[in-house]
Amino acid sequence: MIKRIQHWFESHAFGVCEWWGDKLGIKSTKIRMYFIYLSFFTVGSPVILYFIMAFVLEHKTFFKPFKSKRRSVWDL
Repeated sequence: MIKRIQHWFESHAFGVCEWWGDKLGIKSTKIRMYFIYLSFFTVGSPVILYFIMAFVLEHKTFFKPFKSKRRSVWDL
């Protein structure tokens, strides 16, 4: 039962903790726990930060507009 609930949250969440886990090489469950602990100690401010990161992650194509891939530094 717990595994089903955990799988549901991991598949239906915004993916912020999973993205951070991939970038930092840390398990996403540890990052989720840190968010929970921090939100208890700081009266919910990490939740606001989480939603901002979720918004940026969902709309990251608008924040990195049309970057062309250059093969080297000297290609302009």
